[in-house]
Amino acid sequence: MVAQNFQIDSLDKKILEFLSLDARTSFLEIARHCHVSGALIHQRVEKLKEAGIISGSRFCVEPKGIGFHTTAFVGIRVNLINTRTHEEVFEKISLIPEVVECHHTTGKYSLFMKIYAHTNEHLKKILVENIQSILEVTATETFISLEEGFRRQLPVN
Repeated sequence: MVAQNFQIDSLDKKILEFLSLDARTSFLEIARHCHVSGALIHQRVEKLKEAGIISGSRFCVEPKGIGFHTTAFVGIRVNLINTRTHEEVFEKISLIPEVVECHHTTGKYSLFMKIYAHTNEHLKKILVENIQSILEVTATETFISLEEGFRRQLPVN
């Protein structure tokens, strides 16, 4: 949760710019570029974490590097039997390891997700056995990505 009244200044923006390019950049290196102390960078990063503006640091595993060659986006329609149905379906989907993102959406679909699969056949198995087998799921629509054009962080303005 982002703190409502937290104000980002120019130093915070520079810190975010460095860390979004490479989360392994040392605080001392950032400090040298910003002409401040490493301790000040450390304090600012902690405040950015506390405010909910940044969270953690991690390496990104490239799906193709570990054998996941199919990327798909799937829209799901849910039959709302009761007020908990939507959350129950969401919870079941969260247990499928190949689903890496799932969003509650407006419009045609109740949920929209991103899936990585080894092959198209693997994707079919995930769809049929794991998603379409959920009783409350009434329909799915799948879009296979031919190629990722780009991926980026939001700019800090």
